[in-house]
Amino acid sequence: MADWIDDLPQAAREYLEGKRLDEVECIISDLPGIARGKALPASKFAKQKHFHLPDSIFYQTITGDWGEAAGEAGFIEQDMILVPDMSTASAAPWTGDWTLQVIHDAYDREMNPIPFSPRNVLKRVVAAYEARGLTPVVAPEMEFFLVARNTDPGQAIEPMMGRSGRPAAARQAYSMTAVDEFGPVIDDIYDFAEAQGFEIDGITQEGGAGQLEINLAHGDPIKLADEVFYFKRLIREAAMRHNCFATFMAKPIADEPGSAMHIHHSVLDIKTGKNVFTDADGNETDAFYHFIGGMQRHLPSAIAVLAPYVNSYRRYVKDHAAPINLDWGRDNRTTGIRVPLASPEARRVENRLAGMDCNPYLGIAASLACGLLGLEEAQMPEDECKTDSYQSDSDVPQVLGDALDLFEEAPKLHEVLGPEFGRVYAIVKRAEYEEFLQVISPWEREHLLLNV
Repeated sequence: MADWIDDLPQAAREYLEGKRLDEVECIISDLPGIARGKALPASKFAKQKHFHLPDSIFYQTITGDWGEAAGEAGFIEQDMILVPDMSTASAAPWTGDWTLQVIHDAYDREMNPIPFSPRNVLKRVVAAYEARGLTPVVAPEMEFFLVARNTDPGQAIEPMMGRSGRPAAARQAYSMTAVDEFGPVIDDIYDFAEAQGFEIDGITQEGGAGQLEINLAHGDPIKLADEVFYFKRLIREAAMRHNCFATFMAKPIADEPGSAMHIHHSVLDIKTGKNVFTDADGNETDAFYHFIGGMQRHLPSAIAVLAPYVNSYRRYVKDHAAPINLDWGRDNRTTGIRVPLASPEARRVENRLAGMDCNPYLGIAASLACGLLGLEEAQMPEDECKTDSYQSDSDVPQVLGDALDLFEEAPKLHEVLGPEFGRVYAIVKRAEYEEFLQVISPWEREHLLLNV
């Protein structure tokens, strides 16, 4: 046991210093991004190299039902082999005992990666970059709301009560006073993140009532996706300690901005370590434009991954800090694809379409896949938008059904992400969408019951 503990990442070792490890949570992300797995006594975890879960966890919808594939002839719900990635070992500081979390990778019995495991999908995309001599770099931004406890789905979601005794106010973007309202929750977020060894680049108040944003430092896509996966859990736990909920819904409150997971991308040449978006004189390269062009052509087919639920499409509305099209522009937050102010060495492209409700592995994988297709196709983007992009027409799907149609008809995107992933993902999302269409909403009862 001692030798195993000595090999843990530094933050995990520091967390356990002088303590006795009680339990290890062996976890993996399903398609929605929910942590699935098993909790093992530390002594048992130390003795085994892997454990098993059925592959059916990847056919479950967000409601806990099953996609059609789980009922197909020949589907026998096989066990997967889950192997720990010990570099992800991290504290679970909200638990009552001394517990570690470890993210696992999923394999079949021949030790082939399970193609529809989200972490494996992202690994496949990163490997495709590496095969071209490139290293992708990302920096995600996480937006979320702190809201009052909501135990009745029939009731509207309300902003949380701040320490002043007043509900969180909207339209207070970048207000330090507004951030102070949530001070106790934010303190716990910082403490949990420190215990887990995560570097927060900053926390700001966003435009919505009780809406916050956490920025993470740029780095390896797989490592950053792991951190977002972990962060969602730690933020929820911090909120519940203070009698409120953290929600990552794309649009939890009507008439308020939605929550995005903006993804910043740059690409390095493996041999030189230089940013391929910048030439020796500091100018923008063809690769920079091709990456943007790929996003413009292929993001429509990827929207079903970046905006995975019916609620996701409520975010794409004019003048609510969310994009409605695939225009690109320099330092222009009205566009779907933004080039932030940066030095030539740090030149990057920001995808503003991804919602915070997407699975971080799949959202980052899909975004990188679109850019990679652009590099391969070497086509230039449309002209830069230098005005208000909200004045242009929308070219983003407005409902999940339309987005799924585009996703299912995108063989190039499926080839990068994995054809089997594309098949399973479409099945699960179709099942969710069809289940939603069976629900009669309050709006329908209010306006149609006696009027039509």
